[in-house]
Amino acid sequence: MTRQIMLSTTLHELRSARLLLDGTVGLVPTMGFLHAGHISLVRRAREECQNVIVSIFVNPTQFGPNEDLSKYPRDLDRDLHLLEEAGADLVWTPTPEVVYPPGFQTWVEVQEMTRPLEGAQRPGHFRGVTTVVAKLFNAVQPTKAYFGQKDAQQTAVIQRMVRDLNFPIEIVVCPIVREPDGLAMSSRNVYLDTEQRKVATVLYRALSAAKEEFEKGGRDAEKLRRTMQEVIAREPLAQMQYVSCADYDTLRELDKVTGKTLLSMAVFIGKTRLIDNFVLE
Repeated sequence: MTRQIMLSTTLHELRSARLLLDGTVGLVPTMGFLHAGHISLVRRAREECQNVIVSIFVNPTQFGPNEDLSKYPRDLDRDLHLLEEAGADLVWTPTPEVVYPPGFQTWVEVQEMTRPLEGAQRPGHFRGVTTVVAKLFNAVQPTKAYFGQKDAQQTAVIQRMVRDLNFPIEIVVCPIVREPDGLAMSSRNVYLDTEQRKVATVLYRALSAAKEEFEKGGRDAEKLRRTMQEVIAREPLAQMQYVSCADYDTLRELDKVTGKTLLSMAVFIGKTRLIDNFVLE
């Protein structure tokens, strides 16, 4: 059964609506154009919390100068319909002016963990992410916040921020939701044409090849990286930006796999940049 969803845009509306919610609150931060991956976070929050708040905000400060802010897909009516079905109680859809008022000059920055991987390729990206998430936490005051494992570095950085700044919030990291052929669900998949969509499974195939090697006893991190590189290189339409075999907690590149490890990569398929990862336990 769907429930009547509350919609707020201003900070005052959000805080007034938040006061009406008794009990635990789960927050699912999104940039909209929702897919099954987002909805899985909402359903998990619904199972674990008495109230569920979803934010929809395409955050301009996490996009670089050559990235796709203006082209980022948006469909608020569809999003609201999906969220109603999934059981969200309140949706906050602030404008950039609400989140970043005139004269805004205060930033939240996690330093070391944001330097490698996505941070090296997208300077300033994580400063935008951590600032907006800190503002969301401050505005919503959730009990728990839900993020997807697909953005593995983002979740690690947010967990570090929560520890460092003593936010009284539990971060829940939920599994990647994949298409039947293994492609990780992403709002950017809509940019792929038919041929590119077929090629896009190369990320999953490369990660799977490295995981198979690991399961056979391979612990040489450089060899695991090379295995992923070789799979990607066999696809002419795929252009590798990076592959990584790093310590899960510090994101430092490994020589040898000894504990919990993150295999991750960023690959361009045409002009569309895709990321994916596996966790090796």
